[in-house]
Amino acid sequence: MENKVEICPPNCSVDYAFKRIGGKYKGRILWYLYENECLRYGELKRILYDVTTKMLTQTLRELEADHLINRKVYHEVPPKVEYSLTETGKELIPFIDYLRQWGDKQIEKEKNKS
Repeated sequence: MENKVEICPPNCSVDYAFKRIGGKYKGRILWYLYENECLRYGELKRILYDVTTKMLTQTLRELEADHLINRKVYHEVPPKVEYSLTETGKELIPFIDYLRQWGDKQIEKEKNKS
């Protein structure tokens, strides 16, 4: 029996999806925005303690450009910026939750091996 491997074309939907949500912080940002509905930049920075300011700013810009998060700027002093999920971003939550559950199971399996 011959295995047929389908080659993913340049416009592959899997690549498309992972370009939008792949990376070290995007999934976590989307999940935290889901859990909290709305977060300010400083709150995200505290939650994602291992991210640099430059990387957090870049990641938030990418998520906004991909229409996964909203950025709302309040013109006041001091400046206030809030982030929330778009409807498109909310559509990803069941998949991120499934990955979270899978991760929990794998972590538990590794703990039990020790």
